[in-house]
Amino acid sequence: MQLLVLGSAAGGGFPQWNCNCRNCAGVRDGSVRATPRTQSSIAVSANGTDWVLFNASPDILTQFKANRALQPGRALRDTGIAGIVLIDAQIDHTTGLFMLREGKPLDVWCTPQVREDLTTGNPIFNVLSHFCTVRWQPVQTTPPSPFIVSGAAGLRFTPVPLSSKAPPYSPHREDPHPGDNIGVLIEDESGHRIFYAPGFGAMAPHLEPFLADADCVLIDGTFWTDDEMIKLGIAPKTSRSIGHLPQSGPGGMIELLTRFPKPRKVLIHINNTNPILDEDSPERAELTRAGIEVSYDGMLIDYQP
Repeated sequence: MQLLVLGSAAGGGFPQWNCNCRNCAGVRDGSVRATPRTQSSIAVSANGTDWVLFNASPDILTQFKANRALQPGRALRDTGIAGIVLIDAQIDHTTGLFMLREGKPLDVWCTPQVREDLTTGNPIFNVLSHFCTVRWQPVQTTPPSPFIVSGAAGLRFTPVPLSSKAPPYSPHREDPHPGDNIGVLIEDESGHRIFYAPGFGAMAPHLEPFLADADCVLIDGTFWTDDEMIKLGIAPKTSRSIGHLPQSGPGGMIELLTRFPKPRKVLIHINNTNPILDEDSPERAELTRAGIEVSYDGMLIDYQP
């Protein structure tokens, strides 16, 4: 199994177009040692040719150009993408679907809650019906029901409901439903297991085996502190209130992940304000001491048979 990180930043990317926080200004002028990142998305394959795309970020065309493996070139019009899995209905995970409108009908796996949001509050599926159409493949989370993606042999996906937030345009924004946001356990035929959860608001008992038994956990790295945006004067919201468990502090992601010795631990969906983007920061050093990595665009996680 190969997992390719197409984009590792949270919404807005890094640097964010209108932001002059220390990180964004510093990466522009060279005063901060950091790597620019596009918005969060991954692709997974069992054979290196047929890929399942997780989320379609607004940066998807840039990501495709940077990763030649996604274009095998077998015909005049071709793609290595066999199917698309959406973990939520957020703008930064779905807007890229518009950029795929020139192809065949899109096979999209998502929960009924995400489908509802993308046909009502933000009717992306309706707009695409005038171009390539969307063939919805339902994802069941209660109870979790494993599924496969046709054309991507050798992989199995198990969706898991997470405590996070639906988008602002969702009727579930302040009334959470299982399926608004999911994590996915990705397994290959050799038994390798990766748990992908870029939106992770809180730990729950049903998540214990997914974190404990995975070979790799690719998980929410949005904010360093719960009050990060408040201290910077960006927004009056805490990290937890918008569905992201911060890394630091009691009950934070570092404390959570250190409970599980087996998996490789990698953070993804990193907000432009997060000090871990500065490779020389004490926060980055703290992660390193805890055995936690920070993903970057183009990162390859490879498990051979």
